[in-house]
Amino acid sequence: MRLTVIGTGYVGAVHAACMADIGHEVLGVDVDAERIAALATGRPPFFEPGLSAMLKGAVEAGRLRFTTSPAEAARFADTHFVCVGTPQDPRSGAADLRYVEAVVDGLAFHLRDSEYERVLVVGTSTVPVGTADRLTDRLHAAAPDAEIAWNPEFLREGCAVQDTLRPERIVAGFRSEHAEARLREVYAPLLAAGTPFIRTDLATAELVKLASNSFLATKISFINAMAEICDATGADVLTLAEAMGADSRIGPRFLAPGLGFGGSCLPKDIRAFVARAEELGRGESVAFLRQVDEINTRQRSRTVDLAQELVGGSFADRSVAVLGAAFKPCSDDVRDSPALAVADAVRRRGAQVRVHDPEAVDNARAAYPALQFALDVAKACEQADVVLHLTEWPQYRELDPAALAAVVRTPAIVDARNTLDPVAWRSAGWTLRAPGRPRLG
Repeated sequence: MRLTVIGTGYVGAVHAACMADIGHEVLGVDVDAERIAALATGRPPFFEPGLSAMLKGAVEAGRLRFTTSPAEAARFADTHFVCVGTPQDPRSGAADLRYVEAVVDGLAFHLRDSEYERVLVVGTSTVPVGTADRLTDRLHAAAPDAEIAWNPEFLREGCAVQDTLRPERIVAGFRSEHAEARLREVYAPLLAAGTPFIRTDLATAELVKLASNSFLATKISFINAMAEICDATGADVLTLAEAMGADSRIGPRFLAPGLGFGGSCLPKDIRAFVARAEELGRGESVAFLRQVDEINTRQRSRTVDLAQELVGGSFADRSVAVLGAAFKPCSDDVRDSPALAVADAVRRRGAQVRVHDPEAVDNARAAYPALQFALDVAKACEQADVVLHLTEWPQYRELDPAALAAVVRTPAIVDARNTLDPVAWRSAGWTLRAPGRPRLG
């Protein structure tokens, strides 16, 4: 079938490529002409494992093309996926819906002359509950026969292709059997492979993503709060997390103590959830999420303080190497990156900072031009007084601590992600500090 995907950022570009890969004819739409030009040649404008080959294959096969024209999109198909962002409003913390609204308004305008009898607009963006109802009213003002459904995405950057083609579930909120049938047709190959299809109303579909992300954020902040208690008592947070995770009611995933979460989803989503709950008069129901947010933010200052302790109490005239710039491994996304927040805080305290990352250096340099960057680990660590391990790229776990000790001025490291082997590093002469761990070296 024919589909459009409106918005070709992290979610939209992956969704468009994957829908073409499973056999649909797809038109990707964006207002960014430069991005569209790159995608039209099969080049994704960001790093995502597996996407480049899939995108190029779909473009070359003729199943995927791109445009900047909303009118062309309205003519192309009767099913439109809205994949634009909902950034945080810096004043209120609420979700900024201007891009979603602009897409729906633009479609509504062009659908007035559509040859299709029934049009389905499918939202995937993370929005406050009640948004779909409001957008339906806007859509119906110009296109009375069009319908809105909500199909939240659950993609993890670094695993987005896999998460699209082999999702743990597909959640779809709608009002009609027609919308359900259309979505089941879209996802037919995935459903045939056994993916659960959870049908629901619009409000529940909108809530699922926010509730899920809030739960995951809470789990991360909980174990980081336990790391603070472990620091005060001499207990080991990794053993604590292992013992907790062995309980089937809790499970081990997201019990990873360290620098905390960042990126474009979890931080803004929990703040938007709180803002919407307060609008509904139910702010007390999710008030704990403010503490979740505070605990997460505190991990950054705790990491800076730990590094400052290792350099003798002051960063003045000190050289600091930072391993990691992306907010998570297997991505070049630096939005709300804890690693870069720490690097910049260290710089502002007087240190000379050099940052390395396997994929995110260009984006990091654009976001933090005052920092210095290096394209290899040894250069970043040259004559460093302390090394900060801030993004858990697998390449960093494979480093030879003895070889790196010969490069730095002082063999001292903060493992803010708790993923390095402390025995190997200590045996190579390093002093290692990690949140919630007994002191090593």
